[in-house]
Amino acid sequence: MGRHSKSSLLYQQIKLDLQAGHYPPGGRIDPGALAKAFDTSPTPVRLALCRLVGEGLVADHGREGFHALRVTEHSLRDLYDWMERLLLLACSAPQSTSTSVHTLASLPATHDIATLTSHVFEVIARGSHNTHLLQAVQRANDELNPVRRAKSKLLADGAEELHGLHTHWCRRELAALRAAIRRYHRRRRRLASEIVAALEGAPLPAVSGPAEREFETPDTAAQQHMKLIIT
Repeated sequence: MGRHSKSSLLYQQIKLDLQAGHYPPGGRIDPGALAKAFDTSPTPVRLALCRLVGEGLVADHGREGFHALRVTEHSLRDLYDWMERLLLLACSAPQSTSTSVHTLASLPATHDIATLTSHVFEVIARGSHNTHLLQAVQRANDELNPVRRAKSKLLADGAEELHGLHTHWCRRELAALRAAIRRYHRRRRRLASEIVAALEGAPLPAVSGPAEREFETPDTAAQQHMKLIIT
């Protein structure tokens, strides 16, 4: 397998691990350890990490190496604000009655809140028929997925919020959808400090209501399968 093929597979695996919260915020990502784990040379690992740096998902600290991003209250509020603006922009685009809309029922029952959120937001973005807007939403989703996993126990009704957003979208209730999008992100901006604490591993305050499913992470067998593909 060529170097670039190995790099692409490693990119996908490292990205999945980042979104699953395998690396603590600010934690160092050791290319040598990854190369050993996947029985490959450090070069494709570094290529994969540089690609993730370009996407804003990994930080390159020069001589200190590659690190998982450290989320602050300020950066998190900015990210929520950016996603809100993108979705509102998508809602303001001309809508076609022939737009293909995927339903929540099409998702397997095992999908977690982070995957569900990404799906709903991308459905809304696709309705704009703007490729650049969709790509911006997808990139923001990639940055927010670790956050969504960390805050799942802070917001027990997150799935219900998403079902509400999706219902408004399917019915083309755009005024109600815009209002719901604003409420969704305003609520999370107010919880920014608690969410950052959750990312850092601090104890979470208790919440009432059913707990959300945690992010499904690849098990050892899956990682072994990836290792075999790479080699």
